[in-house]
Amino acid sequence: MNMSLDILNQLESKIQQTVETIELLQLEIEDLKGKNRQLEEQAMNSSGSVTALQEENQRLKAEQQQWQDRLQSLLGRMKDIG
Repeated sequence: MNMSLDILNQLESKIQQTVETIELLQLEIEDLKGKNRQLEEQAMNSSGSVTALQEENQRLKAEQQQWQDRLQSLLGRMKDIG
C-alpha cells in the first residue's frame, strides 16, 4: 500500500509539472501571437510605403523623360539656328 502511495505521489508531481509546463507554453504562445500581429502590421505598413514610393518613382521618371524631351527639342532648334 505504501508503494502505491509513493507511485501516486510521483504521478501527481509529474502531472503538476506537466500542467505548469503547459501554462508556461500557453503564455509563450500568447506572447508570440502578439509579436506576430505586430510584425504583420509592420509588413502591411511597409507594403503601403513601398507602393507609394514605386508610384512616386514612376512619376519622377516620367517627369525626367519630359525634361529630356524638351532639352532635346531645344538642342535641335539651336542646331537649326546655328
